[in-house]
Amino acid sequence: MTRSVPVGVVRPFGDRALLIGVADAPAGRTLATALEHAWRGGDAEVVGGMSTVGVMARDPDADLGALRAVVDDVLRAAPAPASTPVDVDASGGRLVTIPCAFDGPDLAEVAALVGCSSDDVVALLVSLPLTVGAVGFSPGFAYLDGLPAALRTVPRRDRPRPLVPAGSVALANGHAAVYPTASPGGWQLVGRTGFPLFSTDGPPYAALVPGDRVQFARAGAADPLEPIPHAAPTWTPAPGARPVLEVQAPGLRAVVQDAGRRGVAAAGVPRAGPADAVSCALANGLAGNAPGAAALEITGGGTRLRGLGPCHVAVAGAAPAVRVDGTEVAPGRLVPLAEGQVLEIGLLRRGCRTYVAVAGGLLGPAVFESQCSDELSGLGRGPLRAGDRLFAGAWAPPLGDHLAPGAATALPAAGPVELRVVAGPHAERFRPGVLERLAAVPFRVGTDSNRVGLRLQGDGAGDWGAPAGELDSQPMVTGAVQVPPGGEPVVLLPDHATLGGYPVPAVVIAADHGVLGQCAPGTAVRLVAVGLEEADEALGAQRRALARAVLGHYPLAAG
Repeated sequence: MTRSVPVGVVRPFGDRALLIGVADAPAGRTLATALEHAWRGGDAEVVGGMSTVGVMARDPDADLGALRAVVDDVLRAAPAPASTPVDVDASGGRLVTIPCAFDGPDLAEVAALVGCSSDDVVALLVSLPLTVGAVGFSPGFAYLDGLPAALRTVPRRDRPRPLVPAGSVALANGHAAVYPTASPGGWQLVGRTGFPLFSTDGPPYAALVPGDRVQFARAGAADPLEPIPHAAPTWTPAPGARPVLEVQAPGLRAVVQDAGRRGVAAAGVPRAGPADAVSCALANGLAGNAPGAAALEITGGGTRLRGLGPCHVAVAGAAPAVRVDGTEVAPGRLVPLAEGQVLEIGLLRRGCRTYVAVAGGLLGPAVFESQCSDELSGLGRGPLRAGDRLFAGAWAPPLGDHLAPGAATALPAAGPVELRVVAGPHAERFRPGVLERLAAVPFRVGTDSNRVGLRLQGDGAGDWGAPAGELDSQPMVTGAVQVPPGGEPVVLLPDHATLGGYPVPAVVIAADHGVLGQCAPGTAVRLVAVGLEEADEALGAQRRALARAVLGHYPLAAG
């Protein structure tokens, strides 16, 4: 394992987060606890990695300076210990046995890397208990320390898989783990289990916590080897919730998104939220809702919604073709919808996602106080299907009338999409000038991209000069440009893993996250290097534009 940030060093991680180097995972937990106490008001999210602690701004008015001031105060008051060794016998952790079938697709390759037989790999893996060092990446994903020396040399795959099956037993970078849910991942898969590792029923949610010991064992005939998938949350409409829309055709993908999940990233739960928060906030603003109210995120168009009662809707983002009962209406305007009328979202002409807000905000089943559906963990209601009904809360004037021209996110009609980036926390791990070399490559978004991340493909990708060795797993942020050993960058979107181990030479600035969320497979992309000062100015300008984007008041009708 290669340390990502020297102990005691605080580095910017994009323009809305900091990464702090600590000695080890226990030292990180000590610092994270102190930082969480400092932010009891919830203005920041704190996530501990194997030898780093991440601090991510949640307050829209907090900048890096404000984050750094709090971090410095905490470090001065109680500096992170140089080392916090874990005595597993005295830790109070439980001993948890996980039965496994060792038939993973990478088992033979791991054996070849280690220089032994597949049976020998299994024998080593079940020979002694391992200790939970940290929890993150995805909900309930536990990093297990204490592998036999031979297995600590197993690296991550050169190119991560787009989807690792739930229950996969894996090795990489000196650790073992079990994937609690199906997700992208770059670890070597050696087995599988049906052991339940995460539940939303109640705290602590994750079945394993730091300090627990895990004993892998060969499964018997009665041991479950297929994980039980998360059940979609159930919900009974509360008094006052009114049915507003019925899904006639969901299109490619339609999900409910709101401001996202807060305070659970340390358990591996992604924040999620809209891929283009700017357009979602504008649709909500037109409908008289708070910016983070629940709305419908539509990917690709082709969606038809039938009115179940009188309501007001707003559609924003990606210049969609919008029709009511076959008559085209302009996007970015508040539209009254009567019972029985059909709202159709057709072709998205300048991006891949658009947002439908309803006055009063959508109401529905929540997990961790959020209605979001995220692709990494499978939490939330999930993609809507024909026949699903949507409910909204009470609404009150004033409602907006229309959006200022150009307010909603729309990709350029021609030429590549420019995404501004600042230096990432690991830029020095690459040859000098890595930002300039990234900016010189014309990329296209790969077909295996989704709300977890965009895979960038381009001529010249792969020769970034990253040194041998892998990073310790550490907190990740939306917009992080990860570079796996294969060389094709992956840009993280809102459903990204909370921890990751690929180096990050660049981070897309917060002001461009909405544009990032509009990039469909095949989109031409260029990265443009900027400084932190320019990133801060861009975010301030975007906030000022949002504040004046909703124009006029809709002429309200009685009732």
